[in-house]
Amino acid sequence: MTKPRMALAAALIALWAGGAAAQQKDMAVDSNDGIRSFNAEGTPVPEIAEDGTVDWPTFSGYRRYHAECHVCHGPDGEGSTYAPALKTSALHMDYYDFQGVVASGRQKVGASENSVMPAFGTNPNVMCYLDDIYTYLLARGTDEVPRGRPAKRAEKSDAFTEAETACMGG
Repeated sequence: MTKPRMALAAALIALWAGGAAAQQKDMAVDSNDGIRSFNAEGTPVPEIAEDGTVDWPTFSGYRRYHAECHVCHGPDGEGSTYAPALKTSALHMDYYDFQGVVASGRQKVGASENSVMPAFGTNPNVMCYLDDIYTYLLARGTDEVPRGRPAKRAEKSDAFTEAETACMGG
């Protein structure tokens, strides 16, 4: 198993075991692993320049969100009549809870609601880019990124390409 896949597997095991709670409200960048930025709690955060240029992972998140999530959750994380606005969920939901719902799915059935979120834990098109999707939704939730395709983006790093290739099994 490659290092990125081992890291993903370890993260999912920690997630399923209950994981540590970390709130993403503090968007200040504390560290960078050469691929994406993190806050002091270790939660991935978007990095957006003053001119509106988004980091590659956030741009990647835009692309992956619209490839996999917007069918139910609406364009730009705005929600739909079918599913909630994920740009709001990213702000109010713990990072590890967010990962858990995406990986394992969720079902809410009651007198006033009936919703089912399918599990995407075995879908590499989601799981290999989950942090990217999360940073995109965070940037949308804080209005750091407006609706639509981000106008400016950083270039894709070699480290991102290597991690992506390894996670996708290439």
